[in-house]
Amino acid sequence: MTKQEFEKLTEQGVVLMDGATGSNLRKAGMPVGVCTEQWVLEHPETIVELQRAYVEAGSRIIYAPTFSANRISLAMHGLQDKLAELNTELTGLTRKTVAEAGADKPVYVAGDVTTTGKMLEPRGDVTYHELYEVYCEQIRVLCDAGVDLIGAETLMSVEEAQVILDAAQSVCDLPVLCTLTLEADGNALFGGNAVELVETLQEMGASAVGLNCSVGPDQLEAVVASMKAVARIPVIAKPNAGMPVMDEQGMAHYSMGPEEFAASMMRLVDAGAQIIGGCCGTDPEYIRELRRLLSAR
Repeated sequence: MTKQEFEKLTEQGVVLMDGATGSNLRKAGMPVGVCTEQWVLEHPETIVELQRAYVEAGSRIIYAPTFSANRISLAMHGLQDKLAELNTELTGLTRKTVAEAGADKPVYVAGDVTTTGKMLEPRGDVTYHELYEVYCEQIRVLCDAGVDLIGAETLMSVEEAQVILDAAQSVCDLPVLCTLTLEADGNALFGGNAVELVETLQEMGASAVGLNCSVGPDQLEAVVASMKAVARIPVIAKPNAGMPVMDEQGMAHYSMGPEEFAASMMRLVDAGAQIIGGCCGTDPEYIRELRRLLSAR
């Protein structure tokens, strides 16, 4: 997918992304503490069923389950030498699922990258160059595996997003979508804020920017409006299904059902969000309800 093709897609109206992956894998039986990417390959039917349901619900962008398949995160499980294998096979699994879902409109596969959990100097002990090389490695494999675009999500700082965008643009010409986890006041967890995010990354060449995870959509209208006020590229909103409550088994239960979530998301669309989906606590029913309300407009 070229950047120009992505621009044409967003010019046609609000674009629906997928919903959560991790929280749905937990519901399906994935244990805490395992390498998600390896578990998915050992239980491929779980992700195939979930992603097929997202396509059927109306998602136009599906994230391959390569979220933490970078060298630093994989090393915590002793799997750093399987980086190429994991990213390639997981991307292929998603591409095959999307192709066989039979959607009436094109559905695009995003190579998913995220924070390594390591903070850049001077807050942490990782240099720009070290982090840059880590992201170049993963993104290069994702591109070779045939993703249509790069989705960098759940990032903790604007600086981290800059490193990923630099890395992506050094190895490919694909559209890059960047979303940070932002507080309800618009601040990132480890540096920067919503307005700085938009102004910085659009100048660097990002195709879309915004937020994901964070809190529920009912707390984000002002944040989305502040991003839209300075944005020349599409604004992304992919929040959680409200706030979680943990049960005795350690499972998170989120406060917003599909109808309440979708109604709040429409207010984010009114505030300027042009690419929308769901993060933790959402599932295909949430995307289906979003599609229904968008169609009703």
